[in-house]
Amino acid sequence: MSTAGPPLPGGWRDGAAAYADGFATESPALVTARQRALTSAGAFGTSPPVEPAVGALLAVLAASVDARAVVSIGSGGGVAGLWLLRGMRTDGVLTALDGDPAELRAARRAFTDAGVPTGRTRLIFGTPAEVLPRLSSANYDLVTCAGPPADYVEHLPALLGLVRPGGSLVCHGLLADGKIADRSARDPQSVAWREIARKIRDDETLTSAVLPIGAGLLVATRRG
Repeated sequence: MSTAGPPLPGGWRDGAAAYADGFATESPALVTARQRALTSAGAFGTSPPVEPAVGALLAVLAASVDARAVVSIGSGGGVAGLWLLRGMRTDGVLTALDGDPAELRAARRAFTDAGVPTGRTRLIFGTPAEVLPRLSSANYDLVTCAGPPADYVEHLPALLGLVRPGGSLVCHGLLADGKIADRSARDPQSVAWREIARKIRDDETLTSAVLPIGAGLLVATRRG
């Protein structure tokens, strides 16, 4: 027998998303970093920062594994990084890499404005292809990706290789525009998202889920 309740009113998803974003309290430094990142995204066509609800979930995921070592692919103006640092151990180190020097500068400014000690962040300029081989395998509690999927789909094995047993990989943006479920959409981004989702879902060493938060999160945890 079905236990489903009555149909939900139209627009409930928008209302739920607004409540989730409002529930996530951002510090003044985070608000400033977000405004700066949104202005930059509008002016230069870069990816917008993660939504507050997404940031709060990143903090929860970092806290749930008592994260000491985290990698962020795509600095996003430092917004995601500030949320991750909120959930990490006080002696944890966040490694943020980006191929856009302006984004890295924005992230560094966000961390400085928030009073984050310099020893807690490591900012690296470069693409995943250039940087990932320099990072230690199976050494990170959490790896997050917030850039265009075409930038790292070819490096998915290397990204997963960074995650320790019990750690997680988080990819943000796969539900943007709703194209991933539209098989007629053959643009590079949609194709890349489908490939990433398929490979993660079919990997028997991972437990994974898609969460309809923000622009969509794909979360995969490496089995112990």
